[in-house]
Amino acid sequence: MNKSMIRKFYLLFSSVFIFIIHLLFVFARVKPAGNTPRTATENTAGKKTVTGSVTPLNQPNIYDSLKLEKLGLSRQAFNYALKGFNYLVAKGKIINNNIISIADLSESSSKKRLFIIDLKNYKILFNTYVAHGKNSGNEYAKSFSNAPESLASSPGFYITKETYFGSKGFSLRLEGEEQGINDNALSRGIVMHAAAYVNEGLAKARGYIGRSWGCPAVAPELHQAIINKIKNGTCLFLYTSDKNYISRSGILKEAV
Repeated sequence: MNKSMIRKFYLLFSSVFIFIIHLLFVFARVKPAGNTPRTATENTAGKKTVTGSVTPLNQPNIYDSLKLEKLGLSRQAFNYALKGFNYLVAKGKIINNNIISIADLSESSSKKRLFIIDLKNYKILFNTYVAHGKNSGNEYAKSFSNAPESLASSPGFYITKETYFGSKGFSLRLEGEEQGINDNALSRGIVMHAAAYVNEGLAKARGYIGRSWGCPAVAPELHQAIINKIKNGTCLFLYTSDKNYISRSGILKEAV
């Protein structure tokens, strides 16, 4: 075999070897079809979920990861809140779906029963005291009303509106979304505002904080920060374990 043939053989062998190596590299980069990741709008059951920057019902561990049970928020209150929240998102009622506020009125007012949660970043923004209406009860909110001048709280889902300065100072309007339960909120003047009677010292001294005329009032030192965080189209849920509310709530009935 002369040098010319040897050179041709060597070139042929090299070309085949490089071709085989290239094929192995290409196949190694191809992922099996069964391992294709799901899209952001598909849950593990393959069903479409609410679109947007966050889909909280696809975050089953948020309650546990934030240790909400240890902080005093019941799982039922949280589950109902997310159920109604997603319903309102789907209806186009919520402008800012990164934040949800839950006031667990089944707890004593001496407890920090208001939870404001950043669903996008998995953070508890505020966990503090909140008042209920004078005619709803002393320590616990046991009676509710949607009637004008009832001085009672109205449970259920609200959408936060714009801020304003009124007789209670810097305040936040709230629009009730539950027909016959809290839909008189705007006409009743149910708003979030500051109240000096919402304080830890009073809670420890007598076992409950002061009461409002139906508004979810918060502490003066926190009210501006809270209102500015949740204003303009977020969801506020005033939870009660009262069976009358749960059986009458159209949102909880219709929400999947």
